[in-house]
Amino acid sequence: MRITTNALLRNYKNNLATTINSLNNSRTHVMTQRSFNSVAEDPFSAARASQLHRKYYSNQDNLSMLKDVQSRQDGQEDALRQVSDIVKTISKEYNVQAMNGTNQTKETRQSYASAIRQFQKSMVLSLNSTYEDTFLFAGTDGSNPPFKLTDNGTLTYRGVDVDAAKGTADYSTLYSYSKENLYVDLGMGLSLDDSNQVVPSSAFNLSLPGIKAIGFGKDEDGVSNNAIVLAGQLADTLEAEEFDPEAYRKLMGKFETLSDGLLNQITELGVKSSFLTTTKDRLENTEISLQEQMESVEGVDMAEAITNYMWNQYAYNAALKVGTSILSPSFIDFMK
Repeated sequence: MRITTNALLRNYKNNLATTINSLNNSRTHVMTQRSFNSVAEDPFSAARASQLHRKYYSNQDNLSMLKDVQSRQDGQEDALRQVSDIVKTISKEYNVQAMNGTNQTKETRQSYASAIRQFQKSMVLSLNSTYEDTFLFAGTDGSNPPFKLTDNGTLTYRGVDVDAAKGTADYSTLYSYSKENLYVDLGMGLSLDDSNQVVPSSAFNLSLPGIKAIGFGKDEDGVSNNAIVLAGQLADTLEAEEFDPEAYRKLMGKFETLSDGLLNQITELGVKSSFLTTTKDRLENTEISLQEQMESVEGVDMAEAITNYMWNQYAYNAALKVGTSILSPSFIDFMK
């Protein structure tokens, strides 16, 4: 069989191109530390890697949302603790002292009343606190301050008087506000029921309506269930021309009861915070697991990759040396 120079050169160029391609692929694997760099190289692994990446980024979104929810809930807890501390201060410092006979002068009671009214305003400010331009205790209407205390002592929540009597439209509105939910997906399998409503167990409720925390309406004796309004009534009693110790004692007793309600809300927030911490640990463990799975699918054994690269580099150098012998002088070179 006759082998021409052209055939020899053609075969050499094809083999050299194959060697260069192998060298380039092995070099790419070493530089990228990936076992494949295109779907065509390994379709099955590429499909699996795509699924893992979707899960990973979804988990990252859940982690980011959870951290945001934690910060928001920390703000809620701090604000409620401020209100609770104010309520405790009023109960401790302005209960026994105001009832003490030596302190029942008009001027002394007036100073107590002024202090309580300042505390009253402080409670409103705490419950109107924000997180990233969102009012923490406004329920589903986070763009507007929920509480407003008028000069005559009337407190409104989202425009509704918190002292609304039972059976009225305003009371029903306040009740519906107190039951508002604001669900977020934290990777618990968010799902909807037959009524297209979020299943509570599949999402996290970050809503805490301020009206639920501070109370609304009146009891059977006509005494306000709201701690802020009640503080104002304590101040009114102290400022009266004729101080009524019995009425003040009754209001203060109710005030201390509302203090227990605030503590219950803070405890509930603490339970939710513990749940968020547990969920965060789970999501972080999931992140590590997904990273390991992606590494096993996409990653390359560096020792093997470097060995292949060195071998292909050696093969390429050898191919270049073979080329020098192929391109040795031919019959044409000896023609005169």
